[in-house]
Amino acid sequence: MALAKTDSAGQETAMIIERSSGQTRTEQYLSHLCDCTFLKAWSYSNPCKADGKELCDLIAVFENNVFLFFDRESRKFDQEGDVLLTWERWKKEAITKQIRTAAGAKRYVLGNRDRIFLDAGATVSLPLAIPAGDLNIHKIVVAHGAQEACKRFSTANIYGSLGVSYRAETDSSGFAWPFIIPLERVDPVHVLDSHNLALILGELDTLYDFQAYLTAKEEAIGRYDVLSYCGEEDLLAHYFLNFDPDTKRYRIGPKEGDYNAIAIGEGEWRDFMDTGPYQRRKAENRISYTWDDLIQKTATNALNGVLGGNSNVFLGQSAIHEMAKEPRMSRRALSE
Repeated sequence: MALAKTDSAGQETAMIIERSSGQTRTEQYLSHLCDCTFLKAWSYSNPCKADGKELCDLIAVFENNVFLFFDRESRKFDQEGDVLLTWERWKKEAITKQIRTAAGAKRYVLGNRDRIFLDAGATVSLPLAIPAGDLNIHKIVVAHGAQEACKRFSTANIYGSLGVSYRAETDSSGFAWPFIIPLERVDPVHVLDSHNLALILGELDTLYDFQAYLTAKEEAIGRYDVLSYCGEEDLLAHYFLNFDPDTKRYRIGPKEGDYNAIAIGEGEWRDFMDTGPYQRRKAENRISYTWDDLIQKTATNALNGVLGGNSNVFLGQSAIHEMAKEPRMSRRALSE
């Protein structure tokens, strides 16, 4: 919610914006991670539609990029039983229903971009303006509750991550293998799980870097008939090892060659973490978080209604907005 502040003369001044920290344990964890990646000014938990119903579990907006998160924990695997039957029930609750909800949320944002609120009473508008024109809307489903069952099912599964396969045909009758999720290539949704949620948001912890990864992934989904990987972390390792010097961008899949399918095997991330380039990258990034701290302090002051000056952090009319655009690599030099 938002509260108006008044000065000594009784005149209304800045607004205090009270952000939800999430309603469940897993939503609170998601909110904490997104505060670090998207920073406090640009991510909000439990936004609502005009009818008071929840739009998604968390929304982040920066310029024409909209990130919609849907967090669900299912405890179907807490009870012993047939693995395949339990998997289908878990998948329906934790993933399939969330994908349908995500599709509806995207339609709502496209048609009602100025009717998103921070409260069920629709009295406090989302502080971020979603611009007119084309939007890049990324739908992210976070599914919890299958990690330990996934490890038990296959000793080859290192972290208990969910496998994913984007393909034209996702008929479950031909795809009955547990812990591998068939997903549509058209208007794709991204699925993260209990293990790789923190890893993905921790390694791609700027608006620029996270958006660049999702864009590269969506381009690959559209380019190949099949994109399959054993865990989102393994796809991320492939992404980091696949830099195109011509475009100065990371990519997914080979730059040249007549291929129609890409498959990323188990263990790519584990092996990547042991490499010198990864270790140096982590060490060289340490100084860059000074940049994040400056942005976070200013955003906190803006949310608390005590930020001086006449710029609007939330609407992009500020130096802080420009600072938030910088990728992690640029923040190293800027922090120095």
